[in-house]
Amino acid sequence: MIQRRIHRCNPATAALLLHLCLNFPPSVATCPPYCLCASDIISCSGRNLSVLPFDLPSYATRLDLSHNAVTALPTDWIPEPFDRLATLVLSRNSISRIEVNAFTVMPHLLHLDLSSNRLTVLNLSLFTGLNELKELLLFDNQIVQINPGAFSDLYSLQRLYLSGNRLTAFPVGLYCEHEGPLNLTFLDLSYNNLSKVPVQSMLSLTRQGAIYLQENPLVCDCALLALLEYWMWKQYRPLVDFRGEYPCRDDSGPGPICSQHGVLDMPLESQTYQEVPGKWLSVPCPGLASSDQQGLEVFWVTPRTVVNSSTKDPSSELIVLPSGTLEIRGALMEDSGTYGCVAARRRHYDTYESVEVNVVVRNLGTASTSGLAYHSGAEHFTTAFTTLASCVVSIILVLLYLYLTPCRCKENQVGLRGCGGGAIVLCSDPRDIQSGQRRSNGRRVAFLVPQAEDSDIGGCKTPIINSGHVAREGILKSGSRTVGQTLTDQAHLA
Repeated sequence: MIQRRIHRCNPATAALLLHLCLNFPPSVATCPPYCLCASDIISCSGRNLSVLPFDLPSYATRLDLSHNAVTALPTDWIPEPFDRLATLVLSRNSISRIEVNAFTVMPHLLHLDLSSNRLTVLNLSLFTGLNELKELLLFDNQIVQINPGAFSDLYSLQRLYLSGNRLTAFPVGLYCEHEGPLNLTFLDLSYNNLSKVPVQSMLSLTRQGAIYLQENPLVCDCALLALLEYWMWKQYRPLVDFRGEYPCRDDSGPGPICSQHGVLDMPLESQTYQEVPGKWLSVPCPGLASSDQQGLEVFWVTPRTVVNSSTKDPSSELIVLPSGTLEIRGALMEDSGTYGCVAARRRHYDTYESVEVNVVVRNLGTASTSGLAYHSGAEHFTTAFTTLASCVVSIILVLLYLYLTPCRCKENQVGLRGCGGGAIVLCSDPRDIQSGQRRSNGRRVAFLVPQAEDSDIGGCKTPIINSGHVAREGILKSGSRTVGQTLTDQAHLA
């Protein structure tokens, strides 16, 4: 009976029941006829769409909706979540309004392109939910204002393009937001309306990333000149690549008068300054005289912060004096590192010149220990060298004595006058040559054991050798003696 009822069911109904039992959706969106779909890529570009289609497949990892007529992105502009979407392209539309939570349906988005639209203000929580976003393109819009919190939740943002907008103030708050893009390493602010930039903040921010400022109406003052000169010395890529699109160029006029005196025309050499913890340390700015600088603003880039000569805080640990000298009050070991003096010197730096100095803060015990180690090593080296030289001289003297001392042995003389105990006899036996018992007349060497000292004899001591027991070990050099041969005649030693 059950089988008959199943056979009588409509095939479409049976398929629907099967999908419901297996938790499958009743239908899967197919590629719209006005879009192109290639695997996980969907492109609906250039279709003059003002409203996005609601039947887009949600399996896409890249969705291209560029070159259309979209004007707004409401919260429900995409009805279904796009959990796999990594790249969304909305460039070349007419988008002027983006509602809050418009991108929460795509939590794994990595690249968002909103370039060439009509955005004017970036409001609070505009990009909520994009915690994994790494690249955001907003160039060629009409942005004049960035409100605080506009980039909240963008924890992973690394590259931000704001070129070609109408910004008049540098967005310092972009780096100060607690929940903002703390890992931002690339910021493009070129072709905006910036007339001034916070030089002190720029010196701190550009140590962790690149900031492009070309083609802005920047006012060339002493602070900006100092920044650009320092960037040129550091070979800062955003400036080197677009050198002709910045002010304060060599061919842009005489430039500002930053100092009436005090800039020295001398090579800038790297210096090292050392002090013990707790003491005050004065570090002069390379290339500046010690006198007060009139109208010259000096910045110091330290390992922990950036300070300038216009800051007047007597309680601060780091003070820049009017002469440009950095004063470290109560130096700590953490203050050790490289310090850069940024000042408008109006000069080209050679490759060997340096506007940075090294600061070392350490205890005298450490320095004394290292000094003692150095001196101890030097003393050890001197002692070893002296010992080696003494050994060489001793060997030379022994060789001279062995081979250059003349033989004064007499044929019938048994004792040797003028010889001390343990002397060495170096001579050849003429009787050996005459008798032909020796094959050569080479010299023979034998050690003579001294006699017991006789009080009645004031001359030499007569050597006593048991010639019958002189073995091979007692011979240092022999012209023709064979192994195991002994001396039997005491005259042979004379």
